[in-house]
Amino acid sequence: MDPKLLYDNPLVERYASPAMAELWGARRKFGTWRRLWLALAEAQHELGLPADDGTAPRVRPEQLDEMRAHLDDIDFDRAAAHERRLRHDVMAHIHTFGEAAPGARDILHLGATSCYVTDNTDLLLMREGLGLLRDRLVGVIDALGRFAQRWKGLETLGYTHFQPAQLTTVGKRACLWGYDFLLDLHEIEHRLSSLRFRGAKGTTGTQASFLSLFHGDHDKVRRLDALVAEKMGFKEVHPVTGQTYTRKVDSQVLDVLSGLGQSAHKFGTDLRLLAHEQEVEEPQENEQVGSSAMAYKRNPMRAERMCGLARFLVALQVSAAQTAAVQWLERTLDDSVNRRLTLPQAFLTADAVLGLALNLASTLVVNEVVICRNVARVSPYMATEHILMKAVALGGDRQALHEAIRRHSHEVTARVKEGTQDNNLLARLAGDPLFEKVDFDEIDAQAILTGRAEQQVEEFLAAEVEPVRRRYPPLLGQRSDPRV
Repeated sequence: MDPKLLYDNPLVERYASPAMAELWGARRKFGTWRRLWLALAEAQHELGLPADDGTAPRVRPEQLDEMRAHLDDIDFDRAAAHERRLRHDVMAHIHTFGEAAPGARDILHLGATSCYVTDNTDLLLMREGLGLLRDRLVGVIDALGRFAQRWKGLETLGYTHFQPAQLTTVGKRACLWGYDFLLDLHEIEHRLSSLRFRGAKGTTGTQASFLSLFHGDHDKVRRLDALVAEKMGFKEVHPVTGQTYTRKVDSQVLDVLSGLGQSAHKFGTDLRLLAHEQEVEEPQENEQVGSSAMAYKRNPMRAERMCGLARFLVALQVSAAQTAAVQWLERTLDDSVNRRLTLPQAFLTADAVLGLALNLASTLVVNEVVICRNVARVSPYMATEHILMKAVALGGDRQALHEAIRRHSHEVTARVKEGTQDNNLLARLAGDPLFEKVDFDEIDAQAILTGRAEQQVEEFLAAEVEPVRRRYPPLLGQRSDPRV
């Protein structure tokens, strides 16, 4: 059938990086299965797994050499044919590997259950996937830190309820985005440091098959579990499992990826709001089209795409949580199809989200003139709290002063809306006898209302961002994915 007639996953075709797509591809998956079969056989050989009669080792060095020679020459067509006949993917690949390495056929998968390869492979892929996401996330944090440093002192309107509130700075707002991503980094680091291997646990997690192979030697069975994990790069195994490792692990990992989606959606939503105000915008390519009908438009398409992907990512976590909750006893198979969908797509989506976040953090355009104009338009209102406190300290009646400010503010607002005057609130208050003791020449509305914003940026970068930069120096200054 013509491939163009078939559905293509847009996560692969349009959004995720080649590295993440290859990680969850068939070659990596089934190549890892073969490496796991090799690790099991090597460990059994090293521990002296005996033949049935106890007179010779069960696993011979030449069998291991034959397996090593065929780790990557996977005949996918042959495996598909076996699976159509056997209706079992693991058995299909055991047969395919056995045909490629016939001398080792009798020791392949010895004592193991299907989840030995499927579960351990998923843990290996999730570990590598978390590493890829961690590296991309460090780039996002670094880029937002550089943006915050550059714009740490530029006053801008702060918004609550998307209504003008006290001033902040452009750099301080970027620190809010960066802090969310920094918390995500801590969670990824925790999951990477605590992720365990399933190991060699047998059919229901009791290791009964391995105990039989080793003629009742519990110590060798324990060592087998640890040795296989060590060969695959894990320091620890899960102490107990059923046929599968607990699906709580998948749920916890997707919690982390959902967190990335939450942070990115907040970042993207803020950028979309600021683009509406024309204060901070995405870069626009020379020939970029915003609308097929409205040629003048400059849409925040990167932020919108990031929000759309992030929303999908957050929703995937629910599926992992439900799967963890409904497992029966030592296992059921309803998790299999669900995990085939949710685990790869969650990692692909998180990768795509961070690619967009890195692109945005590295290329944002700050329109200083617009920001300053917006600040000037409303900063007189914001200075009134300071003026009120100053007038009270000089002996004024607070309630009378408050009423005067309210009345003047509403009158000015009405005239500004009518277009008959600019915001002259401070001049009106300076001319009101109730405020005659206040020195209005000393009042700088913008300086009053940014508080410690600039200092907070410097402190945040020094205390939170710099340690990340010191931990991951090769990951600084990353470029955004050209596919974005």
